[in-house]
Amino acid sequence: MIKINLLPYKEKEKQATMARQAVIILFTSLIFLFIIASVHIYVSRSISNLQRDIKIKESRLADLKKIIGEIDNIKTEKNILEKKLAVIKRLDEDRLYPVRLLDEINQLTPTKNLWLNKISETGMNLNIEGIGRDNITVALFMKSLELSKYIQSVDLISSKQVDIAGSKLQQFTLSCVKKRS
Repeated sequence: MIKINLLPYKEKEKQATMARQAVIILFTSLIFLFIIASVHIYVSRSISNLQRDIKIKESRLADLKKIIGEIDNIKTEKNILEKKLAVIKRLDEDRLYPVRLLDEINQLTPTKNLWLNKISETGMNLNIEGIGRDNITVALFMKSLELSKYIQSVDLISSKQVDIAGSKLQQFTLSCVKKRS
């Protein structure tokens, strides 16, 4: 005898397999969605943290730029003050220069043999006019001026013999170049 099973067991197996596959697909889909959501949340948090760090660093950069600007202003003011101090120092050094120059010329002038009539200054040039007993006295005076720490060079412009109160004397004009103080 042939037995025929009329129960649809293959269909039940198919349905059970399909149900299992649907559960597996649903479960893997949920796991996949969970993973995607987790990655999305992680990336979003990372982005927000990075954006917050960027804002903090930008504000710090702005503060540092202000500080750099203040430092540049201070450096500029410092340079201006240093220049002003240099000018003041130079003026203070040059304040006594004419007095020292005239004192030096006075000390170098032989008192009984040479008389100075006029000293004039034009820039770095100094013109000296005077009367000496003879040419040797004038030459010695010129040599003394050349050895001075305030005079760089001495040139004789003119020298002529004049008669003053019955004495023959040498009237001279010298041109000197001053040394920078």
